[in-house]
Amino acid sequence: MQLDNLYAALEKTFATNFVAYYKAHAAHINIRSRSFYADHKLLKKIYEHLQKHIDDLGEEIQSCGVGRVPETLDMILATSSVKDNMPPLDSEGLLHDVLDDLYKLIDVYHEMDQAGKDANYPDVSNMAADHIGKVAKFCWQLEATLDVKGRHGDAGRNT
Repeated sequence: MQLDNLYAALEKTFATNFVAYYKAHAAHINIRSRSFYADHKLLKKIYEHLQKHIDDLGEEIQSCGVGRVPETLDMILATSSVKDNMPPLDSEGLLHDVLDDLYKLIDVYHEMDQAGKDANYPDVSNMAADHIGKVAKFCWQLEATLDVKGRHGDAGRNT
């Protein structure tokens, strides 16, 4: 049963990462604003990171021997915690949309971490922990760019 949960967590993480990647890439292409250059570069870093980990997650599913990688966009969209929606047309809305997707991705990586621990697959837990840290850094960068208090707000600052 724990391997079924491991596969479900890996499949969900793969799908969520895939959709978050695509939406971040689309935001990168469509961003327009006075801060275009900085926003464009940040979104590129985000989508390139997520794109690289599509392959890593697929290979982790295969190496654990727990199932097949989702093979159709319908399968990916049905499993993803990030939903396919029409993104906002303004630059601030695009950045908020990517930030919200990254928050969901962090939550899914926490589920993957727990599933790895439950099934005694430390490589899965280690991968999840590594990605949580990297995605959290992107969240912090987006929060600072948008000047919003998010999960990585002003805790600990003298205000």
